[in-house]
Parts: sequence; C-alpha cells; structure tokens
Amino acid sequence: MMLGTAVLTSATSCVSDLDQYPQTETTSKDVYTSLANYEAVLGKIYAAMVTSGQGKGGDNKDMSSVLNGGSGFDYMRMFFNLQECGTDELASTWLTGEQTTGLTYLSWDANDAWVSDMYYRIYYNIALCNEFLRNANSASFSGEDEVKMKEYKAEVRFMRALFYFHALDLYRNIPMVTENDPVGSFIPPRYTPQQTFDYIESELKECVGDMLPASTCPYGQASQGAAYTLLAKLYLNSEVYIGVAKYAECKEACEKVMNMGYSLESDYSKLFNADNDKRTNEIIFALPVSAEHTVSWGSSTYLVCGQLSMSNANQNVADFGVTNGWSEFRLRPEFVDKFTQTDIDGGGDKRCKFFTNGQSKDVTSMTDETTGYLSEKWSNLKDDGTTASNTADAGVETDYPLFRLADVYLMYAECVARTQGASWDPWPEGKTDAADPEVIASRKQGAIYWINLLRERAGNTDVWANNFANDDEFLQFILDERARELYHEGYRRTDLIRFGEFTTSKYIWQWKGGTHDGQAVDSKYNIYPIPNTELTANPNLHNDNY
Repeated sequence: MMLGTAVLTSATSCVSDLDQYPQTETTSKDVYTSLANYEAVLGKIYAAMVTSGQGKGGDNKDMSSVLNGGSGFDYMRMFFNLQECGTDELASTWLTGEQTTGLTYLSWDANDAWVSDMYYRIYYNIALCNEFLRNANSASFSGEDEVKMKEYKAEVRFMRALFYFHALDLYRNIPMVTENDPVGSFIPPRYTPQQTFDYIESELKECVGDMLPASTCPYGQASQGAAYTLLAKLYLNSEVYIGVAKYAECKEACEKVMNMGYSLESDYSKLFNADNDKRTNEIIFALPVSAEHTVSWGSSTYLVCGQLSMSNANQNVADFGVTNGWSEFRLRPEFVDKFTQTDIDGGGDKRCKFFTNGQSKDVTSMTDETTGYLSEKWSNLKDDGTTASNTADAGVETDYPLFRLADVYLMYAECVARTQGASWDPWPEGKTDAADPEVIASRKQGAIYWINLLRERAGNTDVWANNFANDDEFLQFILDERARELYHEGYRRTDLIRFGEFTTSKYIWQWKGGTHDGQAVDSKYNIYPIPNTELTANPNLHNDNY
C-alpha cells in the first residue's frame, strides 16, 4: 500500500457555513474500525496537500472555494503562490483570470481569494488530522497493529505541526484547535505567535521518537528527518515569529538531519523530473503526484506546465514532457541577475535553467507573456528522456520535493554565519590542503564548506571567507545562494522576510508594490490577514493593520 495515493475521506468541511468554524462533521462509524481504514485516512491527509478533492484533478471537491469557479486549487498551488507571487522569483501572467493581482503587487486585503482559500485549506487539513487523532487516541489495538498505530499517530502529529507552521508563517495570530477540543459549537481561541511556536516545537519534539528513521521510512511518508527539518525551519525563523533568535537550536536540528545518512544528488536536474522519487538520498520529504492515483492540476503540474510558454514557438514544450505550456509565470530580472551571463548562456551554474529566445529580460508588462525570461527547472520527463504522462489528461508524474538536504545545508550555513561570522572558516593550524581529511573535518564546523558542496554540484567556483568584506555581505550571499538553489520551491517570501527585504526599500525588484521600477510597501504585508469571513465566524479573531 502507498499511503500517499489513498483517497478515502473521513469528513467534510464546514467552511461554507460562516456560522461555525471550519471543522469535520459527523464521521462514519465504519471508518475508524480497522488499521487499514486508519491507513487510508492517513493517506488522505498526505494526498490533501496535492489534490483538492476526491476525484481526478480535484473533482468531488473537499471544500467550497472562492477560486477556480468554486472548485478551488490544491494546497501546494496556493502555498506556492503565496510564497512566490510577490517576490523577485516570479512574474504572474494572468493577474485578472487567476486573481493574483493582490499577491503580485503586495496589495492584498482580507477579502483576497488566494489568502482566504489558503487559510481554509490549512484548517481543513488540520481538521482531518484532529479527527484522526480524536479517534486513534480512544482506539484499542494490540501487537503489530498497536506499533503501527503509534507510528501513524506520530506522522499525523507531524503533519498537523506542518500545517500549523504554515499558518504561523503566513498569518501569525491564528486560531488553535486540536483533537482535545469539542466538535460542533466550539469557537477556537486566538493564539499568539509565541503560543503557536511553543505548540509546534512541543509537538515535533514529542512525536519524532515514534516516527520512522529515514533509512526505513517508505517514500512519501514523513520520517524523523522530516520532523527535524521542520523543527530547523521553525527555529531559523523564530526571530521573525517571536522576536527571539534560536540559531543554535536550528543548527542542532540541522546536524541531526545531516547525520541521518542523506547525501546530495549528483545531478541537480534529476531532483525535479518525473523520476525524482528515486532521489531519496537528498529528498527528505516529498509529496507524491501520480497520473494514476493523485491527478493534480496544481502542485508540480502547475510548476511544470506553468513555467512554459503557450505561444512562444521557439520553445518546444515536448522537451519537458508536456502537451502545452500555460504561461502562468515568468522571472523578474532582479532574480535573473543573481546568475552571470555565462550561466544564462549555459556555460556556468547548472542551476540556471532559463529560456530567453523570444523573451525580453525586462518585465515591461506583468500581463505580457513575452516579457521576462522563462524558467525551465521542472520537467515531466523520466531519466531516460521519455515522457512520463499525458499532462492534458492526467497531469505530471513529478513529485513535489518539500524538504531537501540542500536546504538543510543552507540553513546550517546561515546559522553559523549569524552566530560565528563570515570569517569563521576553521582550518587546523599548519594545514593548507583543502582535501586533507583533518581540514575537511574541521571545516565542516563552518558555513562555507556546506555552501561549496552545492556550488560544486552546480559546476560553480568555490567561495572562501576572504571573498567577503564583512558578515553582512556574507549573509546576503547566503540569501542569494538560497535563491539560486531553491527558486520556485516555495521558500522565497519567508527568506526575504527573515532578511528584512520583503516589504522594505532594502531590496527593490520590478513591480514590487505595483510599479515597474518597484517600491517599498507597508510592513503589514509581511503577514497575510485572517479572511474577513473568518472574522465574522470567530469573534476571538482580529487583524492588526488590516
């Protein structure tokens, strides 16, 4: 059984009823009666990140929606847009048709369709987790079934922590509901960021011991490596969330992951093709997408088809295993400039996968699909070059790598840089050979060693401590390296906020704030608002500054 492909649902959502908080309704008494049924519900929790309903491509929808004619989009398409649309990494083409104007120009309000749908999708998924745990905690199993149930409960707690982490990162002051709260008329309290942070931290620390280690965890399920990676992300951004730096704790969580036997995939491109389920050496936690089991028009289908042009005859979309491009998004020039012209011409950094023929670098118009270079990072081709699936009928076969070892290396490097400084690149006294095992062992305590592993994979030159004038310059380099390594993976907004560049004048990109040359915006846009419909339903909630 593959848990990531199960589609059984145990509940329906109440999000269309504004008189009550989104939650599960009465569950069939027949669902929570056997381990196999619990496994199916666990599969639904995983699948709920890449599908928006029980049927193909989101048919038989899970919940009512504002977007896509009421059908809505899947979790990861919404999460990707909220993390990328307003940044330098993405120029959204269909501002009116896709309703992305607010996200793109950093001008949304509490009625924005994407902001609202993401919020309710997060809490729908949390409700699935709560319902699973509410029943599992009172269930009685023995022998091997009892052992498996302990593992499944830990996975569900991890998934709920992941959803609450996204809610904290996107919305900050959020409602909290768990399996211990009553079903029905319960009105959840408003948690401060500190309360939510503490809850997520506690949940991850408590559940990780019952999760499977990376070496034995089936693909598509969350392992201990996933739990420690999420904990590292929580700590990395804690100064933003709660005003307290926890870089030492982040570094420790990263070290736990780095000691679990993961290794970098030698070919960067293969992390984003239709055979990327084979990259378990680097991909710590993936969201499986299948043309047979979990057909999605969002998630990685959105990334593969959305990056390609629907009208530029110079680009052959079949080279990426798809039937047509969607022209959903392009690249803004400030992100392009993080690579050299040699990189763009194909002779340098292998992570620079841009299509330029017939495309201007300057995004003169946000709605003109010929302005802005195109990304070609994602593919629906297998390792042997054959097409994996018919995207017009069944979407892609490319999975979404939610957590990667490369990100862990960069988190570790940033923590060292923030606590030890740029010049701290430890060499044993009297040693000069970078290949000396003693030198390598010592340099692993620093930041630059891990960054250079990624640069070497990309065919780039190594960097050294004396390349940087000061700590701020080195930290900016790390932020830029995160962009080069992780673009279009759903990290950028959070990274820019952590570095104080998302809303401020510290970093300006084209169309930031709605003007071609870009401008700073109100700092309130560092946080998305709770939807107005939810404020009506829950009097405990309110938005600051909206």
